[in-house]
Amino acid sequence: MKKKKTMLLLTSVLMTGVSLYGCGNASYNKSASDSAVSGGAAERPIVNDNISSNNRVTEAEQEVFDLDYNDGFATDRAVASSDSADTLFAGDFAIDEGEMPVPAEGSFAGEDFNTEEYSAIEEKGYSSVANTPLSTFSVDVDTASYSNLRRMIEDGYTLDEIPQGAVRIEEMLNYFSYDYNLPKGTEPFGVTTIMGDCPWNADAKLLQIGLKTQEIDFSEAPASNLVFLLDVSGSMYTEDKLPLLQKSFCLLTEELTQKDRVSIVTYAGNDEVVLKGVDGSKKSEITNALNSLTASGSTNGAKGIETAYALAENYFIEGGNNRVILATDGDLNVGTTSESELQALITDKKESGVFLSVLGFGTGNIKDNKMETLADYGNGNYAYIDSFSEAKKVLVEEMGATLVTVAKDVKIQIEFNPAYVKGYRLLGYENRALAAEDFDDDKKDAGEIGAGHMVTALYEIIPVTSAQEIDQTDLKYQDKKASAGTENGEWLNLKIRYKEPDKDESKLCEYPVTEEVYQKEPTQDFSFAAAVAEFGLIVRDSQYKKDASFENVRALLKLVDTESDDYKDEFAYLVKKLQKASQ
Repeated sequence: MKKKKTMLLLTSVLMTGVSLYGCGNASYNKSASDSAVSGGAAERPIVNDNISSNNRVTEAEQEVFDLDYNDGFATDRAVASSDSADTLFAGDFAIDEGEMPVPAEGSFAGEDFNTEEYSAIEEKGYSSVANTPLSTFSVDVDTASYSNLRRMIEDGYTLDEIPQGAVRIEEMLNYFSYDYNLPKGTEPFGVTTIMGDCPWNADAKLLQIGLKTQEIDFSEAPASNLVFLLDVSGSMYTEDKLPLLQKSFCLLTEELTQKDRVSIVTYAGNDEVVLKGVDGSKKSEITNALNSLTASGSTNGAKGIETAYALAENYFIEGGNNRVILATDGDLNVGTTSESELQALITDKKESGVFLSVLGFGTGNIKDNKMETLADYGNGNYAYIDSFSEAKKVLVEEMGATLVTVAKDVKIQIEFNPAYVKGYRLLGYENRALAAEDFDDDKKDAGEIGAGHMVTALYEIIPVTSAQEIDQTDLKYQDKKASAGTENGEWLNLKIRYKEPDKDESKLCEYPVTEEVYQKEPTQDFSFAAAVAEFGLIVRDSQYKKDASFENVRALLKLVDTESDDYKDEFAYLVKKLQKASQ
C-alpha cells in the first residue's frame, strides 16, 4: 500500500454499523462495537461500505483512522470530513443517528447458523488438441462470485472456510474493467487478444480474450419496462437484506425518466402487486411503495415470478428494455423450489422476450445455486449486493450494462492449431461449457452482453515445444498433420456468434490469432487478469494451481497501477487480508 493519510471518518460509512432502511433517513446503532476487521482498519481501502456482521469497530476507533490508501481515493464511497457527527452521507441519502429496530422474537435475524448453498464446480483439465481441437462456451457477465467472496473475506473467512463452489473464476475476472478495444463498424463488441507467459505454470502460455461493448448514456437509452420482483419473506428481515434492497432500488428509481414504466411485485407466502406500470418520473410514488415493505412469512418465489413476467408482458415496450429485476436471498421454500424446476420455469418465461436480472442479498442462508440457475436460464445476469456501494456500482454506474442488452446468445468457439498448440485449459466457465455442435445451433441458449459490459476469458495454452505432457487418445483415421495457418503463425482461430436482442438468427465474427499477440513484457491488463485468476485457483484449491501462491499474486499486482482504480486497489487489499487470515 502507499503513503499514509489521516482522515476523520465515522465508521458507519467505512464499516457496517449502518442499517440502511428505506430510501430516506436510516438508522444506525452507534454502540455496536464488534472487533475491527482482521488485518486492521488502517489497511483497508474505502471501496465497499460493507454491512457484514464482523466488520464493526470499537467506539474509540470511530474517531480517527490512520488510513493507508491513494490520493483522491473513493470520494463517493466515504465521507472524508464532516461538520457534524450527527449526520453521515452515503451517496445522496442522509443517515441519521438512532437505534436499530429489534427483530421480533423467533425471526431469522440474529440466529447463528449457516445454510448457504452453492453448486458444485467440476474443473476441466487439459484437453489435447489432437483429440479435441475445439473449445466452446457461452459468455458470462455475472459478477456475483467476486462480491460474495469479498464479503466472506471481509467477514474473516479463511481459505479452509470458503466454499469451493462459491469461487467462479470467470465472475471474478468479469468484475473488473480492462482497456479492451472498442467495437468497430456494426459489430456490438470489440475484441482484444493478448498472450504471455503463464505466471503459475512455467510450461504454459496464458491467452487473454477480451470483449467490450460500447457504453451508453442511460438517459438516451430505449424506454425501460421494469418489474421489481422483491422477496419480502421472513428471511429477508436482517439489515443486509430488505433494508439494503430498499436503498438499492431507490438508487435505480432516481435514474428513471418519464418514458420508463415501473411495476413492483412482492412475494412471501403469496405474491402481491404493489405497483402497476407507473411512470418512471413519479419517483415519490415508487419510493413510497419501496419504503412500505416489511419482511415476514415463507417464500413462494415461483408464484412471484409468474406474476412478474405477466406484468412485464402486459406493459411490454416494443424496441425497449423489458426486464424483471429479482432481488432475493434465493431461499425459496414454498412451491417450486428445486434447481431443475426453477430452470424449467425460467426457460419457459424467457421466450416472452423479457430479460432477467437477479440481485442476491444477505448472508447466512443465501442460495447462490438457485439464483445462478435463474440468471443462466432466463436471459439474465446475476450480481450479489453486499453493500450500498455495490448497489451503486450495479444499478447506477453500470446501469446500461445491467439493463440494456446489446447482444444475446453470445457464444465463443476456439479452434487450436496443432502445429503450435498441443493442449489447453479454459479457466472458469465450467457452468457455461457448450458442445462443439451447439455453436452453430441458434436454438441453443447462451449468455447476454449489455451496454458497457466486458467479458474476459483466460486459457492456459501448452505449446508443442512445452515439456508438459498432455494425455491423448491415438486415433486411427484422423489426419495428424498440421499445416493450415502455419504460414502466418496462427496459433488459433477465434469465432464469436451472437444475435441482436430482437432477432432469432445469429451472426458470426471470426478472428485469427497469431504469434504476434505474444508479449514478453506483460501489459497491466494481462498482469491483473492473471493475478485474479491465480488468486481464484488458490482460493478454490484447484488441482491445477501448480506454482500459484499469494506471493506470486502480490508480485503480479505490483506491475499494475491499482491506485487509479478503486476496485483493483480493494482486490489487492483482499489478497493481503486473506493471506494473513489463512497463515
